[in-house]
Amino acid sequence: MKKILLTLTAVAGLTIAANAQTEQGKIMVGGQIGFETSKVKDTDFKNNSFSINPTVGYFVSDNLAIGTGVGYDWSKNETTDNSTKRDAFKVSPFVRKYSANGPLRFFAQLSVPMSWGKTTVETNNVKAESKFENYGVELAPGLAYFPTSKVGIELKVRGLYYNYNNNKTADRSTNTFGLDANSLAPTLGVQFHF
Repeated sequence: MKKILLTLTAVAGLTIAANAQTEQGKIMVGGQIGFETSKVKDTDFKNNSFSINPTVGYFVSDNLAIGTGVGYDWSKNETTDNSTKRDAFKVSPFVRKYSANGPLRFFAQLSVPMSWGKTTVETNNVKAESKFENYGVELAPGLAYFPTSKVGIELKVRGLYYNYNNNKTADRSTNTFGLDANSLAPTLGVQFHF
């Protein structure tokens, strides 16, 4: 009988702790950081990239958060005669809605990713620079597990998206629309709740 009572008390404690994470007035903090470097064997091709995108959200009501991510991307591809460098500033405001209370919850996130930057191509010591801007809309589903009152572990797919890219220098724009719900390639993340 004591084991059953202790088990029920533990489950109730976890449920209460999980419910407290998405209450009105709480804050969630997370983000993304990445680094990659590669070199093709027996060639002079090298690639380096770096990105950082911290995010913060505020729960305006129970299970409903608004927030934004602000970040920076940089990459450089090099060969003997050619190098391409790209850097961009990113902003991505979002709205996120969680399902009913409990330690395991579904969520949907609507975000508006935007970026502005430039690409610099250098060929035989001659530089050419072009500026670009991206605007998009993305609806991403996900699943969050709350093992403690301060941590949420998330599994998310990209979902439904639209992107508008404008190369300002070449006066060329591209519209992209898609659905990317690949359950074999989700993103795994951690959000901290205060």
